[in-house]
Amino acid sequence: MTGLKKIAVILVLVLVSAAGLKGQQQAYFVDGYHGGVYGHYPLWVTTFMLDHLEGEPSWRIGLEIEPETWDTVKVKDPAGYARMKEWAKDPRLDFTNPTYAQPYLYNISGESIIRQFTYGMAKYQSHFPEINFTTYATEEPCFTSSLPQILRQFGFQYAVLKTPNTCWGGYIRAHGGQFLNWEGPDGTAILTVPRYANEAFEKNSTWQTTAWINTVDYWKSCYEAGIMNPVGMCYQDAGWKNGPWIGTGEQVKNNVRYSTWTEYFRSIPAGRAVPTWKMGQEDILVNLMWGSQVLQRIAQQVRQAENRILQAEKIGAMAFMDHGFVPDGKRLDEAWRTLMMAQHHDSWIVPYNKLHQEQTWAQAIENWTNNTLNIADQLIQQANASYATSTRSTNSQLGYIRVYNTLARHRKEWVQVRLPADVDDVTVWTGKQQVLPAHCYQTDLGKVLEFEAEVNGFGYATYQLKPAQPIKPGQSKSGERRKIVRFDTEGNCILENELYKIVLDKKQGGTIRSLIAKYAKHKEFAAQDGGYRMGEIAGHFYEEGKFYSSKDSPVTFTVVQDDGLKTTVKITGNINGHPFVQLLSLVAGQQRIDMDLSIDWKGNVGIGEYKQQQKWTDNRRAFTDDRYKLKVMFPSTIKHGGIAKNAPFDVTESGLEDTFFGQWDQIKNNVVLNWVDLFDENSQYGLAVMTDHTGSYVHGKEFPLSLTAQYSGLGLWGMDYKITGPLHMRYALIPHEKNWNIARIADRSNAWNEPLLAYYYPNVEFRDRQLITLSDDQLEISALQLDHGQLSLRLFNTSNKQAASTVAIKFPATSLQEVLLNGEQKGSIPFRKMAENRKAFVVQLPKFGIRTFQINK
Repeated sequence: MTGLKKIAVILVLVLVSAAGLKGQQQAYFVDGYHGGVYGHYPLWVTTFMLDHLEGEPSWRIGLEIEPETWDTVKVKDPAGYARMKEWAKDPRLDFTNPTYAQPYLYNISGESIIRQFTYGMAKYQSHFPEINFTTYATEEPCFTSSLPQILRQFGFQYAVLKTPNTCWGGYIRAHGGQFLNWEGPDGTAILTVPRYANEAFEKNSTWQTTAWINTVDYWKSCYEAGIMNPVGMCYQDAGWKNGPWIGTGEQVKNNVRYSTWTEYFRSIPAGRAVPTWKMGQEDILVNLMWGSQVLQRIAQQVRQAENRILQAEKIGAMAFMDHGFVPDGKRLDEAWRTLMMAQHHDSWIVPYNKLHQEQTWAQAIENWTNNTLNIADQLIQQANASYATSTRSTNSQLGYIRVYNTLARHRKEWVQVRLPADVDDVTVWTGKQQVLPAHCYQTDLGKVLEFEAEVNGFGYATYQLKPAQPIKPGQSKSGERRKIVRFDTEGNCILENELYKIVLDKKQGGTIRSLIAKYAKHKEFAAQDGGYRMGEIAGHFYEEGKFYSSKDSPVTFTVVQDDGLKTTVKITGNINGHPFVQLLSLVAGQQRIDMDLSIDWKGNVGIGEYKQQQKWTDNRRAFTDDRYKLKVMFPSTIKHGGIAKNAPFDVTESGLEDTFFGQWDQIKNNVVLNWVDLFDENSQYGLAVMTDHTGSYVHGKEFPLSLTAQYSGLGLWGMDYKITGPLHMRYALIPHEKNWNIARIADRSNAWNEPLLAYYYPNVEFRDRQLITLSDDQLEISALQLDHGQLSLRLFNTSNKQAASTVAIKFPATSLQEVLLNGEQKGSIPFRKMAENRKAFVVQLPKFGIRTFQINK
């Protein structure tokens, strides 16, 4: 064959191959609807959707509709509801997000995420019992890094990371091509369609990517990236009257086919060489109005309700294990319902929007979370009452204190309990007849007793009250009172106990001049140089064009309590004329330093980078760079370090150089859920900061770790995020050795969120109990509840390493099964008998893994 003939043959083969390749190219589009009776769902929508489905055989839709919507449709549109029950069986209709209230996920607890799916799927299946949930897809960025294991345990096979038409609150990092395996922190993977690496932001938009519509440019970029079967997506708001989003028949350009997500996954071969993406929390690029007073309060209300309801479940389960008490399941369901509604994504991104004529989302959230708290408190009281006896088990005339520990760890912590008015000053005695140091005092709410309780993991300890002894709380046997607080000649406040020596600077706003942790080789943690001070409160007041700091003015110190057991110092100062009060508390034997900050704002002052004008949709924004917001700052001696931060069922070690950004298209994930930890380059020392609400943190090479405290100005949708009252937030510091895992920061955060609960009993059995024992201290009891007569125990491995543990339960169990989150049984697990009527079994969990067990009596 001559050279020319060879060239001709090769050219023909290339052309044929190219033609064949082009022939394999087929673009798809997933249309659908998002909303619900709380978000948006006019009652005509059901009939509107189904009429179009019947009239356009090529059309398909995905539905992301709040489950409670169907309760309303059933009553107010029975004809539409009856049609939907039939259509729900049709593969042209795909239910892709059954969570109860469509939460963002990354901003709530892992256990809350599980309940969102559990309750939402149950509600859906009560209306449409034949539907299956196969693909997870959403209109907004409702994602978190641990989602693969949660989805797979609920039976989902696929996930979608695109949110092309609703990126107001953020988006997923562009990565990969047609398919990838999204791998979570525990190693579970799920086949996923990502936001493609070529899926750019729409020009002149700050809420869309190019996949939101049918355009030649988008498909061309996909084909050039090697994506043979690209897909676009638009979940319309329920109430839009467009109908099929890219038209029908000849209106559909570029030879695009409609598909549901499930149909797409099942019809397009993924192939064998699907790349894996370990998508971490910092690939979820989200930003809300962090620091705004309304969002801060919402986050605090949700956090408080999350903590309380889990403790109510656990204490109810304890009482069941002890003596067969059965908690009120319907009341518990209602408590979860209102908490889940408070976690609705609209609660967080449009808090000022009207939920109905009489309430905004923010107002509804306060009512919802209050309802959850009230029910949880009632359930705890009912479980407590089930323990009370009519006769005393000893000759005590003053009663008893029982302290409950809802975590798996042995704990020794300070507790408070209110006493009846007729109980005078008392001493506290253990079952071994040891007297404990205690402090009894009068408050506006009545008499309060404080003491250090010691309780084994997941159980309770009971203490007997006796008349006060001659030695008063906080005194030595010689009668001398131990002082933790003293003042130097300059008026600086010095707090020194067995763990710390802390110096508060009087002239510089009560900031921490020195923080020496004696238990960490006497290391100094507070920065001794530079322009920032530990505990400094600072921000940019844009109406004056100036940064102001608490360190600009002197403070006064007041010793609130100093009895050798608990020490609290009140710091009173001002920032730019606005009074603040900060309480610093130390407890004997406790490494956590508790802080309570209040600022009494004298009006609605502007705080942020600059005054945002009405063009809030501009790419450049005043409410994104948290360096300019009011912050609590923690400059330390830890240099060239890294950041670790927790997320639902995960801990992320940050890869960010800094958290700074001022544009929508440059979002970085600077979200703090429960805690953020700064550690040095050799992981020898660290400083953990805990927060009472989901918010944001700030950190950079030359900028100290800080918590965002306040923003005031225009924000999303042009709303004025005003200061409407005092700021109040709690946070805590834990200096430590080694890294976050060895220092057990996750456990300490759990203990802060689920404190020991102490209650007074006139009569109760005088005994201590440990109902569940875990041999590996990296495992935690994520949840324990009574579910249809069975105990449901969920364990979580808080560590970044695999863990194996023996689980011992003190309960007359007859059988044990491991189950998935959807209730599917994985198999029976044999018990091993132990002493003291305990039964044990062995579990192995991957790092950050969750496992659920059903225990039958």
